[in-house]
Amino acid sequence: MSGFEPARSTMVRTQLAQRGIRDTRVLGAFRTVPREAFVPEELMDRAFDDGPLPLIEGQTISQPYVVAVTAEALQLRGPERVLEVGTGSGYAAAILGTLAREVFSVERLPALASSARARLARLGFANVQVRCGDGTLGWPEHAPYDAIAVAAGGPKLPPALLGQLAVGGRLVMPLGPEGAPQTLVRITRERAGGLRSEPLMPVRFVPLIGEGGGLPETAP
Repeated sequence: MSGFEPARSTMVRTQLAQRGIRDTRVLGAFRTVPREAFVPEELMDRAFDDGPLPLIEGQTISQPYVVAVTAEALQLRGPERVLEVGTGSGYAAAILGTLAREVFSVERLPALASSARARLARLGFANVQVRCGDGTLGWPEHAPYDAIAVAAGGPKLPPALLGQLAVGGRLVMPLGPEGAPQTLVRITRERAGGLRSEPLMPVRFVPLIGEGGGLPETAP
């Protein structure tokens, strides 16, 4: 994979740093994690495109910049326990695993969960666990989480995820009505007990599907 290192460095410089990503740990993670290992083989020459790439069953690997904005907004410093909803290829989980102590990632599609789990193990991300299930219900066995990243858009925050967010924790998720533009939002559980919401950027994600706050499983 070493032949891709110049392309990764260029991606970090032009797509992330020049657009305002300042967290040096986030930039370092993007230089280290081999994005080319997380895209379909036939799209490897497009691994560093400034946009999402298709996976199976209508899913995508997100644009690098959007992953970076999410990672930076989570404000990870190293000791955190992180929940990710929507494993996809496993790329964002690998980035989060580079930045935090533990990552628990939930993917609803069995084929994606299986391939991501194998890929992450092969690449040595022993601190990232993947399971197949309904991400809108979170992963309660390991809660509470210092940070939660949701890689699918919905009209509201799933209550189960809010319930698994630690005091002082940050949750980043695309919010917006079905079929409408979405806004990537950071929610912080404040120590006084309230929730603080901050809009980050306009985005377009695949729909969040699940019984805990997304579209029903039968959605097209």
